[in-house]
Amino acid sequence: MLKTLNSARKTLLKIEDFILIGMLLFAILLAVLQIFLRNFFDSGVVWGDVLLRIIVLWIGMFGAMYASRNNEHINIELGLKHLSEKTKPYVQAVVFVFTSVVCAIVAWYSFGFVVLEYQDGAMAFAKVPVWVTEAIIPIAFTSIAVRYLISTVLLFAPGLDLRSDFDSDISSDSEEDTK
Repeated sequence: MLKTLNSARKTLLKIEDFILIGMLLFAILLAVLQIFLRNFFDSGVVWGDVLLRIIVLWIGMFGAMYASRNNEHINIELGLKHLSEKTKPYVQAVVFVFTSVVCAIVAWYSFGFVVLEYQDGAMAFAKVPVWVTEAIIPIAFTSIAVRYLISTVLLFAPGLDLRSDFDSDISSDSEEDTK
């Protein structure tokens, strides 16, 4: 059961990576296309700038989700280096729960914001509703909140380590290949 869950988790992480890299490449290509069209043809993709701003939002949210995988985001160390090994997990658990609660609150209110945008019916570009472009906000913050709750549980589950990210998955796969 745990092996199946870990396999599904690894697949979801790879999909997240693919989406993040794909959006970044698309944003770069669209920006280069806009520059090229403006400099050489005095035109551009009509909704290109709006789409680029939306893609930057999505890249930021997926980037935050990526950073939350293994606690790689910007954080304030509460003197963890100076605490005993026995105390560290408890302090880290408080930090993780606090992070999860803050992200859940942001997710809740951003969901309300998206609902208001849905009710407004405004369009972002090319008949794409604004609420669709903003839907990543509550999704990302909910994902981060859940990840930190899971990380809190994993702090106190010896021998149960589902926290390996994509990079460590690659190294473990290469170790299996050499056997």
